[in-house]
Amino acid sequence: MRSRYIAVDWGSTNLRAWLFENERCQAGRESEAGVTRLNGKRPQAVLDEITQGWRDSATPVVMAGMVGSSVGWRSVPYLPLPAPLSAIGEQLTLIDDNLWIVPGLCVSREDHHNVMRGEETQLLGAYALVPSPVYVMPGTHCKWVQVESERILDFHTVMTGELHALLLRHSLVGAGLPEQQPSQAAFDAGLVRGLATPALLAQLFEIRAAHLLGSLAPEEVSEFLSGLLIGAEVATMRERFSHQPVALVGGETLTRRYQQALAAAGLQASVIAGDTAFKAGIRSIVNAMAN
Repeated sequence: MRSRYIAVDWGSTNLRAWLFENERCQAGRESEAGVTRLNGKRPQAVLDEITQGWRDSATPVVMAGMVGSSVGWRSVPYLPLPAPLSAIGEQLTLIDDNLWIVPGLCVSREDHHNVMRGEETQLLGAYALVPSPVYVMPGTHCKWVQVESERILDFHTVMTGELHALLLRHSLVGAGLPEQQPSQAAFDAGLVRGLATPALLAQLFEIRAAHLLGSLAPEEVSEFLSGLLIGAEVATMRERFSHQPVALVGGETLTRRYQQALAAAGLQASVIAGDTAFKAGIRSIVNAMAN
């Protein structure tokens, strides 16, 4: 077991790093220098800045996320599924002295193609903390992952978060709206609609019509749309995972919404904080490196 290491979650828009020693997090730092926001800096220079005072030649740095993508520091191979969870830590890519990148996961079949980067590390940690046959990982691109006997069998990606943003910012649904306000009632109403009628194409324009005709407050369109999209996602995906326990992995706001949607669909879900899962995943990888 290694007593000292650095864990790095390096995504498209943000960068976070933690220093661990004797199984305890000693310090954490954050930056907006995601791999698409380096502003001309080399990745090595950005890493040096965020880990200043932490690194020495004996301290491994394990990085996960879009840092290993084609737009990141180096494009590292995907781990094809199905595969054992342990294989994630066995196929690290060494890019410099004691500097490692975690592989992403991929599915490549005639009937299904999918990729993930970053969530695999959360998945590894989540399974160590709360073993479950199904993990739902909300975000811009929500992942639904199937695990059995410590093997990752399959996963699906649902672009719910991105679709919400696109509709609000770049479509008639969001045109001319005032500043949006939180509304549990509007989210609940959208959720009921999405769960009941997950075929969305004929419903999206109704959102604009509803606020133009006065039945939906213009400042609550975002909340109604969020409920509608999450409800439709859960109604669609529950057919694949009916009657199986679900573990949610992510941030508090989104996991709370998905937990509500899953409960309404008859699926009870436990919740694991995304950061907690990520740190546990890196810990598992680093400890395996030491063996």
